[in-house]
Amino acid sequence: MTTSIPPRWVLRHPRGPLIALHVPLAAQVPVYTSLGTDGSPPADPLPAILLAAVTLALQLRHSLADARGERPAGWRWSLTAILLLSYAPIWLVGLNWISIATLTMASPLMLLRGRLRMTVVAAQLLTYMLAQLIAILRTPIFSAWQIVILVLYALVVPSLFAAALVGGARLVRLLNELEATRTELAATAVGAERIRVSRDLHDLLGQSLSAISLKGDLALRLLAKDTAVARAEIQSLTGVARDALHGVRAITHGQHTVSLRTEIDGAAALLGAAGVDTRLDVSDLPPLPASARSALAWAVREGTTNLLRHSEAGSCAITLSRQRGMIRLDIVNDGVRGDQVSEHGFGLAGVAERAQAASGTFEAGVYDGRFRLSVEVPEGETT
Repeated sequence: MTTSIPPRWVLRHPRGPLIALHVPLAAQVPVYTSLGTDGSPPADPLPAILLAAVTLALQLRHSLADARGERPAGWRWSLTAILLLSYAPIWLVGLNWISIATLTMASPLMLLRGRLRMTVVAAQLLTYMLAQLIAILRTPIFSAWQIVILVLYALVVPSLFAAALVGGARLVRLLNELEATRTELAATAVGAERIRVSRDLHDLLGQSLSAISLKGDLALRLLAKDTAVARAEIQSLTGVARDALHGVRAITHGQHTVSLRTEIDGAAALLGAAGVDTRLDVSDLPPLPASARSALAWAVREGTTNLLRHSEAGSCAITLSRQRGMIRLDIVNDGVRGDQVSEHGFGLAGVAERAQAASGTFEAGVYDGRFRLSVEVPEGETT
């Protein structure tokens, strides 16, 4: 079963159809009075047209306010005026004027509350039925059954029209709320995309810039000792910069993906270049769902960046293990500094968000003098 969304122009201009629903109900009354359909002689249509226009304006005031979920200022006076206009002009333009009640009967439903609302509507219905009965009896061509049917018709028709006007106002209100919700969701989606791009750029560039800085320092030290090795480091540095540029472009287009194995190998190489004794225990690397692979890969990248920027580590261990249907990643290093302990800003927050998105958990802190970053995600089914 599918649900269709209203066209954009309806959401932007929902009052148009509501106004169009009111106009025929007001326009019919001058026609009836000018033709004398109740058996009376045809009358001058101008008074009926003017009175119908005023009544239509009042009813639209009530309906449009109801569509906004409110009652207009001075609604008691406008309600009194529209009720008077529903019946007083009968003495001027004839009994056919009672047809205007099909339009004005919606006002009490929109403005009044509780028992008073139903009392006023019931009184309007009885008055309308009585007027129609008088008009029918003026033309003695109907049988008793036909009179009963016409009286019931006089009961049903204004009720349906009043319900249609009230329902139309409620529908406009819902469409306005739908458009507001759509706008809010669009703003939320834009905000979420900005956060995603900022988070991914932070995680991508954090390690890349650390690698560039590290390789640049290493190349400077090697220039006086071994120019060939220094040149190789510079070439490697340009490769890191080029990969970072490609990654930035992919992130802005929502196409950037990370490989867990590639990130582990890259982290080991980068830590080795930084002089950190790195131990890898990731041989038992199972196939994982895409969200889990991505969460663990970003955790490796950010954990490595955190280590290089906020510690004086001499050794590091990166371990992947299986525990009760969960895959656990641990990155443990020595040489803890205070800023590594307190660095729970954007980078580690991004790791936590990705772990949560993969239905996993995240922990980071100092245990037995060593900093430990841990992420657990369910094995799940491969995708």
